[in-house]
Amino acid sequence: MLKAPLLAFTFLAATMLIATTAAQPVDPLAPAGHWTGATAGRAATPPMGWNSWNAFRTDVDEAKVMGTAKVLVDSGLRDLGYRYVNIDDGWWLKRRSRDGRMQVRTSIFPSAKVGGSEGSSFRPFTDKLHSMGLKAGIYTDIGGNACSQAYDLHSPNLPEGTTAERQIGLRDHVQQDIKLYFADWGFDYIKVDACGINVYGADSPVVKQYKYNVYPPLIDQASINRTNIPAVRALYQQVADALAASNPDGDYVYSICAWGAADVRSWGKDVGNLWRTSGDITPQWSRMLHTFDSASTRALYAGPGHWNDPDMLFVGHGDFDVHHLTEARTHFSLWAMINAPLIIGYDLRHAPPALMDIWSNKDIVRLNQDSGGHQAVLAYDSDDVQIFVKTLSDSGTKGVLLFNRGLVPARITVTPAQLKMVGDVALTDLWSKKTMMLAGDALTLTLQPRESRVFEARGKRQLADGMYLSEIPGAINIARDGVTVSVPDPVIHRMANPWGTTTNGGERPTYAGWGGARADATPYDQALTVDGHVFTSGIGILANSRMEVKADGFKRFQAKVGVDDSTRNLKDQVVFQVFGDGHLLAQATAAYGQPAQALAADLADVKIVELVARNAAQTSDLPLVVSWGDAALVK
Repeated sequence: MLKAPLLAFTFLAATMLIATTAAQPVDPLAPAGHWTGATAGRAATPPMGWNSWNAFRTDVDEAKVMGTAKVLVDSGLRDLGYRYVNIDDGWWLKRRSRDGRMQVRTSIFPSAKVGGSEGSSFRPFTDKLHSMGLKAGIYTDIGGNACSQAYDLHSPNLPEGTTAERQIGLRDHVQQDIKLYFADWGFDYIKVDACGINVYGADSPVVKQYKYNVYPPLIDQASINRTNIPAVRALYQQVADALAASNPDGDYVYSICAWGAADVRSWGKDVGNLWRTSGDITPQWSRMLHTFDSASTRALYAGPGHWNDPDMLFVGHGDFDVHHLTEARTHFSLWAMINAPLIIGYDLRHAPPALMDIWSNKDIVRLNQDSGGHQAVLAYDSDDVQIFVKTLSDSGTKGVLLFNRGLVPARITVTPAQLKMVGDVALTDLWSKKTMMLAGDALTLTLQPRESRVFEARGKRQLADGMYLSEIPGAINIARDGVTVSVPDPVIHRMANPWGTTTNGGERPTYAGWGGARADATPYDQALTVDGHVFTSGIGILANSRMEVKADGFKRFQAKVGVDDSTRNLKDQVVFQVFGDGHLLAQATAAYGQPAQALAADLADVKIVELVARNAAQTSDLPLVVSWGDAALVK
């Protein structure tokens, strides 16, 4: 037994040791030694299915949903992968006063009328969908009230009752609601909106008129600096934790619907299975470009289990209806190439064959559902014409999309080098099923306004014994991208506000993706260039960043690294480090104006490569852009 003075000294020493240890700063760039990317849920490929909102808004009912489910089965769409049947806003009646339990509006979902102490239950509804080989999805809000209660006040099926009964969102009920929806009712998918933490402030006219509970906004869509990013992330993390607790088998999909706000670019992949990258899509060409652009350059932030979501498909409506099949096919092809969830938003009970032919194009669906999970990367970019290239899991085949964004015909030239191939390339058109050859140096095609052409390309790989990292974004986790100040992305297409007028200064971009990691480009949309040498392959990222790369089956990592010519920080040096399963394998130091340095490492038995770019001695607040030129894994 210790004597009192010795005991006191030991206690004091231990306290000082704990305090000293606790005071040690955590190095955010230290190698983890393992894959830290999120793996929860069941979204190994982008979710496919149907959602009620674009077809019916809040005027949804059981007959419409089950009629749609029958079409999914009978048409073969289910067997292509369209398995999720998701009801959106409009299903709820109220939150029961005595115990806070959510009540289904049984007048429109009659199978939910079960009586007894429950009062209503979606279990018969979900059981029916499951018996049809389908999955069931439900909708809620992260705050107290939903979007319809602010924006659809003349719509049917709005929540009823007292102020408390009409508070049907997750606020103060996360564990209770998630358990009810998944463990008790048997849902498989949940979409969580964010109007409840955005538009219910004390000065909101709708709050005063309809006597809603006040919730000081956490999201300011006009100002990222006035958005409480940590608080928004924490709320969505609570839902993720509740989902894991209520689904011990992991059979769920979690859709974060915060419209690209709150810098969801930086954390959505670590919390949910998909996250909206923009505000709502509408059936206008210009709006489609806006939502597409918000996700199309973020390939390094998506992969198996976590996907960029530019919102649901609007094929069948407006500029994408049966009279605009060129636009409809383009809309669908774009979503497929960037691995967006393929969620139909049309009344399938009355869908004409021309639209069914679009959703059921198995070759386009195959691009989207490829197990590699590699989102397409831009090979050519402009406001008028774009070329996207997507690596498929067999490593020898690419998806290629040529896109005329404009209103006049466009001549588009594609080369083997843009596909990271050499020699002749066979191109199979995935709409017409015809094959042509990209023989020699280039092939030029003329695309009509708003037309896209989608091909499957087969040929010899440019890097015969390996893969450039920019070809396999789905195998990369951007653990830290070096962005310290969230900035809206200025290159996203700006459209006239579909809900407003032109009486103000115009709608500004809100998606804070500017400065994030890019494949084959710098974070600020420039060519990868070190001391005048341009790299057509590589990763552009900011200093103070760490990437994790799955390296199973490869024997060597190689790259040419340096400070990019486009950087605004011309002073600071960068230390480039390559780790294998947590152990330092190679290192180099570079400064602006120096030629790119070769950096290589042996990967024998290495499963995870970590690439760190560290500001050696930060003297400037300006962002320091670095390039991992020709970064590749070699067999």
